[in-house]
Amino acid sequence: MGYLHFPAIAAWLFGLCVAAALMPELAEGKTRHYTFNIQYHNVTRLCSTRKIITVNGKFPGPRLVAREGDRVLVKVVNHIKENVTIHWHGIRQLRSGWADGPAYITQCPIQTGQSYTYNFTIIGQRGTLWYHAHISWLRSTLYGPIILLPRRNESYPFVKPYKEIPIILGEWFKADPEAVISQALQTGGGPNVSDAYTLNGFPGPMYNCSSNDVFKLKVKPGKTYHLRLINAALNDELFFIVANHSLTVVCADATYVKPFTTDILLITPGQTTGVLLKTKPNFPNATFLILTRPYFTGAGTLDNTTAAGILEYEHPLSSSGTPSSIKTLPLLKPSLPPINGTKFVNVTQFVQNLALKYRSLDSAKYPAKVPQTVDRKFFFTVGLGTSPCPKNTTCQGPNGQKFAAAINNVSFAMPSVAMLQSHFFAQSNVTYRTDFPSNPIVQFNYTGTPPNNTNVINSTRAVVIPFNTTVELVLQDTSILGAESHPLHLHGFNFYVVGQGFGNFDQNKDPAKFNLVDPVERNTVGVPAGGWAAIRFLADNPGVWFMHCHLEIHTSWGLKMAWIVQDGPQPNQKLPPPPADLPQC
Repeated sequence: MGYLHFPAIAAWLFGLCVAAALMPELAEGKTRHYTFNIQYHNVTRLCSTRKIITVNGKFPGPRLVAREGDRVLVKVVNHIKENVTIHWHGIRQLRSGWADGPAYITQCPIQTGQSYTYNFTIIGQRGTLWYHAHISWLRSTLYGPIILLPRRNESYPFVKPYKEIPIILGEWFKADPEAVISQALQTGGGPNVSDAYTLNGFPGPMYNCSSNDVFKLKVKPGKTYHLRLINAALNDELFFIVANHSLTVVCADATYVKPFTTDILLITPGQTTGVLLKTKPNFPNATFLILTRPYFTGAGTLDNTTAAGILEYEHPLSSSGTPSSIKTLPLLKPSLPPINGTKFVNVTQFVQNLALKYRSLDSAKYPAKVPQTVDRKFFFTVGLGTSPCPKNTTCQGPNGQKFAAAINNVSFAMPSVAMLQSHFFAQSNVTYRTDFPSNPIVQFNYTGTPPNNTNVINSTRAVVIPFNTTVELVLQDTSILGAESHPLHLHGFNFYVVGQGFGNFDQNKDPAKFNLVDPVERNTVGVPAGGWAAIRFLADNPGVWFMHCHLEIHTSWGLKMAWIVQDGPQPNQKLPPPPADLPQC
């Protein structure tokens, strides 16, 4: 009997070997299943209760944990009245663009009572990322951490931590953020600002009616803790500091960096930072404030408050066998830089100096694969602008117009069907144009006196590039309605930040200063206020990939566009067909 079955078994084994050879990342990893129920949950902060949108009733949302090489399946079920999508921020999504998540770019939203299973594999990534809603302003409360562990039996390129703790920096509104953005878009003015910042959902004791809503980091003496920091705030870059403790940076946007030590961090919305905090060797007889507050370079209004958590040491028992009271210990407070980068030039320079400290680890095991030659060069201005006020209405934006934002003066108009579907089924002519300008339509002194006409062009446009194109992109801030820093996020890719500086980018001089050896590898870059950043990446991922400012108000105003990477010639270089449960518009 065994002899009769041998050919079938041999064929099965041969097929298994072939499958393993074709998909090594699947062969080595495991499949992890998650269910995310999108539901309302009442949360009280600052003596005010609000119905918020959550994953599984948790705020922040539950951890998604996977190892490099694992396949992840997340079934998202929509139990709320709003349409929803989830973006897995920073996940490369190699040939899995259908799982990327931005509404009307890679999918139609999941409607009430419907579900969609996001299916992706973790390829060549380890560190901290995060997930968040990617439609309107729902991400104000719908977010959570993604923990990417190294492959089994592989270690970190730094000391093994005693414990790992995600800390998510957020922003809290007493009002419904959907009402806030709806009002801003209707009036054309700036949005109402948040009421507090949060650490893992808690504003902390520096706000009224918030003495019990405090994040506490409890530690033991003489240990190393890995803090996985995420900025999930809607509209603010945030400083982060722990009183009397330095932080050793080891990871940025889920890529290893050359370790460096700092007392203070700046994290833009969308970015993540992995740091090691080494506790004091003995019980210090004190507790320590953990603070986060904004770095502001714009001209509008600001939530200029400070969120606080507390670092508490586990204290030795007293002679009676009961711990001495934590409340009697002194609470040490750190000093933070001034908030406003436009008034304090030294703050902006400090932020720039800090950004330049980030460099790829560039080891034999984790090399920096910086493109040394470039196939296509792009120059994008990023900044604010205006749109005319509709007839017979009053607008609250600049000079009676409406605020807008644009890339190369094109303010992106969201399509009504998903661009990826239109691209895959070759129906782009009804959804978007493919003539997004590679350079500014009108050239001017970008960081000098702005032009008189600040109106933008509203259009749905994309850049189309062949598979495996090496791209160099210079992102240039403008002074239109005030210079401002912009955290630009590119979906579907990591890129290398090869250069950055203040003023106008000089094509004749600045490229000579590019770092093509060990620049930091990121998915979100802070373009300096009144300056520029240059990035390079290899377009090795077929699909439609969103790029936008991660200040949510700028995205709402149109500071966004899409890259379309065509299929390559080989089967493993093509975008697969859409999954059967892909939501319909």
